[in-house]
Amino acid sequence: MKILFIIPARGGSKGLPGKNIKDLQGKPLIAYAIEAAKNSGISGDIIVSTDNEQIAETAKKFGAQVPFLRPEILSGDKASGMDVIFHAVDFAKMHGTIYDFVIVLQPTSPLRTGDDIKNAFDLLNEKKAQAVVSVSVCDHHPLWTNTLPDDKFMGNFMKPEIKDKQRQELPEFYQINGAIYMGYLSYIKEKKVFVGDKTVAYIMPAERSVDIDTEKDLVLANYFLEKSKK
Repeated sequence: MKILFIIPARGGSKGLPGKNIKDLQGKPLIAYAIEAAKNSGISGDIIVSTDNEQIAETAKKFGAQVPFLRPEILSGDKASGMDVIFHAVDFAKMHGTIYDFVIVLQPTSPLRTGDDIKNAFDLLNEKKAQAVVSVSVCDHHPLWTNTLPDDKFMGNFMKPEIKDKQRQELPEFYQINGAIYMGYLSYIKEKKVFVGDKTVAYIMPAERSVDIDTEKDLVLANYFLEKSKK
């Protein structure tokens, strides 16, 4: 089976400019994704898909391949993540390499480890699944959330099913944490998404599920990295 690691890292970012190469304890964010792929023990090619020369040079420095610069149509805010994946796969096919399986690692999840990737891959094989998506327990229980009317009165804010219940009595809810997406290309091309009836969830703890989009997230990631060293 031919495996491709794809690290999508466009240059534009409004929430945290230049976030994919932001420094985190002496290394750019993208380096953590590249190193996690290498440390997973899974044999595959590691490609960074970017539209930015600086990101490309940084990725090469840490051992990833950057065989192309992403076209402008796939570099804006509205660019589909699936289109970015298929573009990388199709580019490789045009140059003689056909992949069966992809592992997508976002640079903004620097606390995901090589062991996480390997464990997710093992879970896929154990469950005979077609894809794996990483999740973590929701920070805020969704049953305690609701919309507000224009007048901001909260008469219908509390859902009947949670009245008089403690948080620990409520069912566990999970959120996709963005750290790991993997699956067979045949399945992903059919579904056009990673989440489907043959996708299994890989559960990660909160301390490895930080998704960096703001300076606050960067501070939190730094805290958990320091904690893990101790």
